Amino acid sequence: MAKTFNVTGACNPARHYMVDLESRLKEIKKMVDAGDYFSINRARQYGKTTILRALAKYLENDYVVLSLDFQKMSTADFASETDFVKGLAREVYRIIRRMPAIPDETVREIKRMAGVEAAEGSDRAFILGDLFFCFSDWCEFSDKPVVLIIDEVDTASNNQVFLDFLAQLRAYYLDRDTMPTFQSVILAGLYDIRNLKRKIRPDSEHKQNSPWNIAAKFRMDMSFSCDEIAGMIEQYEADHHTGMNINEISELIYGYTSGYPFLVSDLCKIMDEDLADNGQYTDRTRIWTKDGLMEAVKLLLNESNALFQSLTGKVKDYPMLRTTLYELLFTGKQVQYNELNEYIEIAAMFGFVKNVNGSAVISNRIFETVLYNWFISEEFMDSKMYDVGVQEKNKFVVGGHLNVRLVLERFIESFDYLYGDQDETFLEDVGRRYFMLYLKPIINGVGNCYVEARTRNRERTDLVIDYRGEQFIIELKIWRGNAYNQRGEDQLADYLDYFHLKKGYMLSFCFNKNKKMGIKEIALGDKTLIEAVV
Repeated sequence: MAKTFNVTGACNPARHYMVDLESRLKEIKKMVDAGDYFSINRARQYGKTTILRALAKYLENDYVVLSLDFQKMSTADFASETDFVKGLAREVYRIIRRMPAIPDETVREIKRMAGVEAAEGSDRAFILGDLFFCFSDWCEFSDKPVVLIIDEVDTASNNQVFLDFLAQLRAYYLDRDTMPTFQSVILAGLYDIRNLKRKIRPDSEHKQNSPWNIAAKFRMDMSFSCDEIAGMIEQYEADHHTGMNINEISELIYGYTSGYPFLVSDLCKIMDEDLADNGQYTDRTRIWTKDGLMEAVKLLLNESNALFQSLTGKVKDYPMLRTTLYELLFTGKQVQYNELNEYIEIAAMFGFVKNVNGSAVISNRIFETVLYNWFISEEFMDSKMYDVGVQEKNKFVVGGHLNVRLVLERFIESFDYLYGDQDETFLEDVGRRYFMLYLKPIINGVGNCYVEARTRNRERTDLVIDYRGEQFIIELKIWRGNAYNQRGEDQLADYLDYFHLKKGYMLSFCFNKNKKMGIKEIALGDKTLIEAVV
């Protein structure tokens, strides 16, 4: 069977191209060997189930691994304590009946609690204490230490039953020196065991109490590194012989995704399966290039997948999260990355932001573009600037190439006409947004744009436009005088070197009454700068 790139469910190395998990498994096993109780919480589609399945197999020589998935339990299983015990015992029995060397008494007791096959005593109303007593006996008489893994632990539908389960799990774990119990407990899901309090009865006193305070910190970076992406692509290249530049493609994929597992795999899947249907790409040799990747990025951004729907859904659910993200994207405000800040914690938990040198930044270019597009789409109906972009969009593409100089010229005229009487306070908040509103209908469906996080601040932002395989860098800045402007020109020249470009653009918003509005061309060494002042 030919391997594929997988974006649905767990990955299997026999059927899917995937990164080498060996180093991650070694690090997690160290925590298991130490007897840690910890949670693996990452955003949606971050490879949690894949790593758990690989971990269960990796541990099997040294441990008995009970690996459960709470998604396999129904809403009815959480209706009461007895229902929960019966449902959980059913899932445990389904697994251990196929496992060797499980004590016979453990199998019989679990079978009774599960109520299967009319086992003797199966009509009794069992409680959590019975279940954990059985677990303790199992751990005492097992030939190997027992490790408990629970995936999708935060899908529990009855809050109090779930809290009681966590409390019992905690109590047995804390008493493990005197009462046999699991060697290690691993809980996985979107919510960390410490921030499940945000999902469960947020107004009650248990938000900070005992069930939440024993988990060891899981510090592993589960995103893919550039080298790991290259290793996955090497597997593909060995099968298909495209002649691609593996290092270049892996660096580009990492640049757009920052190693977010789903996004990495989806871009590769689009190139492998979808671009072949595009008349522009007749074979894999042309697909696995920079042009092919940028086309895949465009197709990915046009998807309405579950991950993007989840991102925008969370913004709707948390108004302050929306405010934080809006400020990061449009105002250039520096936001300190502090997990004690509830909304930074929420943004990090859902995968929106990451910590870069103590500041919160959007996690990757793909998410940033999705959020930009979503925020801007909310303003389409009421935006005069967007309307102008719609009316003029056919003027700017000649022979398939975007004329960015003309875009700037027309934006200057339109902005001055609509907002020329505004002051600098107005500009601080909306200048960038208005340019993106104007640009959006011009490149929509063919190109995309994103803001380079390393240069985003209140005074300077570098906007990168991808259009039909070409990239354009536009520095958006607020005019602070000639000396400051000179520094901006030098910075842009350095940034053009990073992108291997010879031409760049600068859009300066100036409210000096003696300003000279318009466009001029400046030579900066071997580079050309098109500077527009509005």
